[in-house]
Amino acid sequence: MLRTASGVVLGLVALAGTSVAQLSDITQTPNAANAGIKKSYTDQIGAGRGDIMTPGSSLFIIARDPARAIVRGRQIFQRKFTVAQGLGPRTNDGVGDIETDGSHGAGVGDSCATCHARPFGSAGFGSDVFTRPESRDAPHLFGLGLQEMLADEITKDLRAIEQDAIDQAVLSGSSVTLPLTSKGIDYGTITGLPGGTSDASGVEGVDPDLRVRPFFAQGGTISIREFLVGAFNAEMGLEAPDPDLLAASLGVDVTTPSGMELTGSIDAIEGPPAASVTDDPDMDGVVNEIPTSIVDFMEFYLMNYFRPGVDKVTPAVVDGFLNFDSIGCTTCHIPFLTIDEDRRVADTSTNWNGPKSNVVFNQLYTIATPLFSEFDDGMGFPTLKTPLGGPFTVPGIFTDFKRHDLGKLFHERNFDGTTQTEFITEPLWGVGSTPPYGHDGRSNTLNDVIIRHEGEAETQRDAYLLLSDADREEILSFLRALVIFAPPDTSSNLDEADSAHPDFPFAARGSIDLSVLFVDPSDKE
Repeated sequence: MLRTASGVVLGLVALAGTSVAQLSDITQTPNAANAGIKKSYTDQIGAGRGDIMTPGSSLFIIARDPARAIVRGRQIFQRKFTVAQGLGPRTNDGVGDIETDGSHGAGVGDSCATCHARPFGSAGFGSDVFTRPESRDAPHLFGLGLQEMLADEITKDLRAIEQDAIDQAVLSGSSVTLPLTSKGIDYGTITGLPGGTSDASGVEGVDPDLRVRPFFAQGGTISIREFLVGAFNAEMGLEAPDPDLLAASLGVDVTTPSGMELTGSIDAIEGPPAASVTDDPDMDGVVNEIPTSIVDFMEFYLMNYFRPGVDKVTPAVVDGFLNFDSIGCTTCHIPFLTIDEDRRVADTSTNWNGPKSNVVFNQLYTIATPLFSEFDDGMGFPTLKTPLGGPFTVPGIFTDFKRHDLGKLFHERNFDGTTQTEFITEPLWGVGSTPPYGHDGRSNTLNDVIIRHEGEAETQRDAYLLLSDADREEILSFLRALVIFAPPDTSSNLDEADSAHPDFPFAARGSIDLSVLFVDPSDKE
């Protein structure tokens, strides 16, 4: 059975299926309700990474059955790992030099959903970790792939401008200074020197190497793959001998199965915790704890994860955005940014639509659109599904991918006694659903975190305080409309919720059993 475009998109819309939060698999915890992951961990690993001609391998499934790849990534995200599978210990069992390695204060959870599980059934928010003296809150992961793509394209634009400045300087024999601008965002200037190098003293909001690092509050990591391999290790004590990160950390340029270019020849890429499938750095007697196929599925899942949604847009919400813009907040929280080459296989747009959503668990409604082409390679396998790679304007992201100093109330102590003063602009999408606020969760309300702004945002903060009570409340109404949601309970153009179904709310709630869409419908995830 060959999958259709709508089938893949339906897999994305209902990618949680009947799964929720943290899950065991039914081979470990059989139960009368048949609740849990249907595959064992060994089955999820499958035939390893393989290739597009190896059935059951991650490269085969990603290329030919992307909805299954996403669902499998979701189930791995929710999986409660066991000690026998390599869970724990913490870095050196939590004993060591936390000043140089903050992971000594992290973990141990037994699932990705330990930190990212709210709202219900989502790759959301919900925990904090002791990787800084005042801890860090775990952010939601909605729209993660879009953030990775935007940051990578901005990096390439900035580096192209740098090379242009150098080329002009070498040709002219004189220094050449050019503005660093990408996607309408000003990153200062770069000066090319006649000797073939550059002067980055005019660069603003990004490191001198011009690499935008979109992940972690301080802007510390380039890619989803680095983020998830690091989290498996730091938060769960699970070590991945990932060959892509290993090669990139040794200076090789690598393209991952989700299309991310790890430019190891020019960027410092964090290597995996284990150097090979036989390496056991935590000495727990378990090797190859997170095989490469598991990393592939997880990366693909997060690359294609939902964008945040927009709740009911009232006149107060509209006026709130206008007020937000008028006092200068959109200088840093830029509403729209355009990707030149979208690597996702589908897009999902989620907005308030009470009548269509059948007023079930929420009043949101998701419209899904396929973003891939199909090719029959004549090998007797399902067709190859390739991302269209076209441009995509990302609505409602509200960030500039720059670091800013927002004053001492945002400054953060590090364990080594230094102070982190600059943080990357947090995308505001989903902010209405994710209190408390700030990278450290120290602001209880949206009003609190706005008033906390000083430094580079002091002018905007002061303008906010000068507004009338009514105008400030409209801004808060606007921000509260930027939401994340529970995928299992959100209706869509492909799967309407039905509260009249006899098995509701455990079935027909806007999510379905995706096995009917797989190449082998009897093969449950």
